[in-house]
Amino acid sequence: MFLLFSAAYSHAQVLVGQTQAIDLEKPAEYTIGGMTVSGSNNFDSEAVILFTGLTVGDKVMIPGDRIAQAIKNLWKQQLFSDIKIRVAEVRPGNVVFLNIELGERARLSKFKFTGVTKGEVDDIKPKINLKLGTILTENVLQITENIVTKFYVDKGYMKTRVSIVQTPDTILYNSIILDIKVNKGKRVKIKNIQFERIKGTSVARVKGNKWYEIYKRDPNKELTNGQLLRAMKDTKIKKRYRIFSTSKFLDKNYKKDKAKVIDKYNARGYRNAKIVSDTVIYDSAANTVSIKMKLDEGNKFFFRNIRWVGNTKYSAELLNGMLGIKKGEIYNKETLQERLVINANSTDVSSLYLDDGYLSFQAVPVEVAVENDSIDFEIRVFEGKQYRINKVILIGNSKTNDHVAMREIWTRPGDLFSRSDIIRTQRELSQLGYFDPEKMGVNPIQNPKNGTVDIEYTVEEKPSDQVELSGGFGAGRVVGTLGLSFSNFSLRNFFKKDAWAPLPSGDGQRLSVRAQSNGTYFQSYNLSFTEPWLGGKKPNAFSVSFSHSVQTNGQRKYNKVDGEKVLNADRQSLLISGISVGIGKKLQWPDDFFSIYHQLQYQYYQLNNFSNVFSFANGYSNSINYMLNITRRSDDQPIFARSGSILSYTFKATPPYSLFSKKDVSAMTDQQKYKFVEYYKMKFTSSFFTQITKNLVLNTRAGFGFLGKYNSKYGPAPFERYYLGGSALTGFSLDGREIIGLRGYDDYSLAPSTGGLIISKYTAELRYLLSPNPSATIFVMGFLEAGNTWNQSRDYNPFVVKRSGGVGARVFMPMFGLLGLDYGWRFDDVTGRPDMAKGQFHFTIGMNLGEL
Repeated sequence: MFLLFSAAYSHAQVLVGQTQAIDLEKPAEYTIGGMTVSGSNNFDSEAVILFTGLTVGDKVMIPGDRIAQAIKNLWKQQLFSDIKIRVAEVRPGNVVFLNIELGERARLSKFKFTGVTKGEVDDIKPKINLKLGTILTENVLQITENIVTKFYVDKGYMKTRVSIVQTPDTILYNSIILDIKVNKGKRVKIKNIQFERIKGTSVARVKGNKWYEIYKRDPNKELTNGQLLRAMKDTKIKKRYRIFSTSKFLDKNYKKDKAKVIDKYNARGYRNAKIVSDTVIYDSAANTVSIKMKLDEGNKFFFRNIRWVGNTKYSAELLNGMLGIKKGEIYNKETLQERLVINANSTDVSSLYLDDGYLSFQAVPVEVAVENDSIDFEIRVFEGKQYRINKVILIGNSKTNDHVAMREIWTRPGDLFSRSDIIRTQRELSQLGYFDPEKMGVNPIQNPKNGTVDIEYTVEEKPSDQVELSGGFGAGRVVGTLGLSFSNFSLRNFFKKDAWAPLPSGDGQRLSVRAQSNGTYFQSYNLSFTEPWLGGKKPNAFSVSFSHSVQTNGQRKYNKVDGEKVLNADRQSLLISGISVGIGKKLQWPDDFFSIYHQLQYQYYQLNNFSNVFSFANGYSNSINYMLNITRRSDDQPIFARSGSILSYTFKATPPYSLFSKKDVSAMTDQQKYKFVEYYKMKFTSSFFTQITKNLVLNTRAGFGFLGKYNSKYGPAPFERYYLGGSALTGFSLDGREIIGLRGYDDYSLAPSTGGLIISKYTAELRYLLSPNPSATIFVMGFLEAGNTWNQSRDYNPFVVKRSGGVGARVFMPMFGLLGLDYGWRFDDVTGRPDMAKGQFHFTIGMNLGEL
């Protein structure tokens, strides 16, 4: 329009000066002698003149195209509401002076939303990026409207309407207040999804000299409607029972799910399956959509001949063995790609090369022949050259010292590049608990000139220290707990004033302080310290702990008699003091997931008129024991593991004093018999994680424990027994007892009052991750579990158990650890407990609370 009307209306833009008239009917050439700018308060005049493309000394025709183009150049900046170029003065020699008159666009002073919630506003604001002083162009307003509309459409509000009302700001000059009004309506749900299939044809194959028909199918039976619906992960029909997946219709998800339907057919060998047409019908009255999809399934195909080209490092026979696809197998594009490139077990062909330094390896499958129902493939291999690691770089560890993280890294400078070592490194960094496992990254930086690669790991610190402030109910009383755990402590900086922020940290050591009490009846104090890399060169963990506890009947230790302190004869007390020292080591055999831990512990028991533990009420007892633990741990992360397993065997024993003593047991007092307590104990636990979908995981666990005796004349030790039932949060452990939870039952209800000697427990949990946020990791679960205890080996039967089921939730907060709430429903009755509730809630704190 500027080009069309610039000549016809040039008299409205170029006016006559006072010194010399310009005849607009006769264009003439002028020399620009100078330019000024008026009406621009917020823009530099020199910048405005620069935008025009005109400079002093230019020769221009007035009227002419250069002036019109200058106006167009200014309009392109979208900064002005009005633009005029006037002749201010004309001097002899056709020298012209121009004035550029501008009208600036209004600016944004503030904006608000109408019709939306505060939470939605907080989510939208970062997307629209409107700031104070933004020039309000039509483009800015349209982009804002589009972003807000898309925000709600992506949430399932397909009929969202957005309007932006502009109101002049009476306080700020040339400023506008925006009111972004949103009418999002209701979410559009999916009423139904219908599939229509085009019938396939029969296929004949030849074997020897005989033709025979191998395939004639009913297309409605190859993939049922249910199978196709399950393939559509994010496009679901509206059902009341859907908890973890919604039925809102999102166009972008629908497009992805259509591709998944074809993938489902491809996985069954239907290489040519396609969607002929699909229709989405909107019902405005019900606010729902119905989807109709017509499918052409085509025919089933099979793998025939597979030939390798370009492989020099490994033979075709070895690669065929790794690929694992035989002639005559049903064609599956997804399987072919997984076995070539990557699978969960790292048994694919690319792993063979990538674990041997071939960073640029590629394997491209190409169909070279398709005959009847069979496909021949040629897999074209590009091996490249072997890369060695040059540098290992760690980015993002703002709190944890470099050496703490670097010692967990498996990729070392000078080693051949290995993908499996990178995967293992990410797992080890995750197991530290200092970094967010969902945000770990790795970036191999190739240096093709010298055949090296730099490995860059990116991490993001997360809070790892914990505060435990809880209350439990045990022995008929409330027990309060206060615990502080510093999992990234630094002992070497303990005396450095500048390192206290609030505590010295960064060296990966663990310091734990814990206290329990319910007043005068019970107090317990524990202090422990662990150095995971003793000496700093090898992963040899060293730990030491101290403990002291007091249990009484609530009576004071002293009474005042005539103003003097006198021991209270009615007081009953048990004092236990202990110390333990342990050392652990990572093993390389049977594989490098194994570790071994040794611990030596001493406990001293002092009894004063206390008969709840031993058969004597006054005296003392000593417990010296050695513990051996062998663990294989391959879970991918500690909080919400998706793969791997945890296997653990523990053996704990005291010296067999009675086997070396010639004293007559029948003539010994109980104080003499238990002067040194003796027992041996074995325990085995297992936990397996199986990923079903990205955030849906099946965790199966089983545990077995046995407490034995050396001398039948002494009988079983009163220590280290098993108590089963409830949430395991209640009570307190004074004699090494293990309190094992079994949801749906009362606390301790599945064990004798003195504890069981044998225990078995089984658990299956289907877990779903709701929030991976490291500040509050949340997952829910449904569970089935069973267990029981026995006091005689002859009575032990691992299949005679008490069963329960239920649902629960877990929230992990760095400052408080793992918090759990479960509702358990018991399936079996318990002898002697007719009043036990059928279902009950349980609250837990801690990762392994209630486990064997």
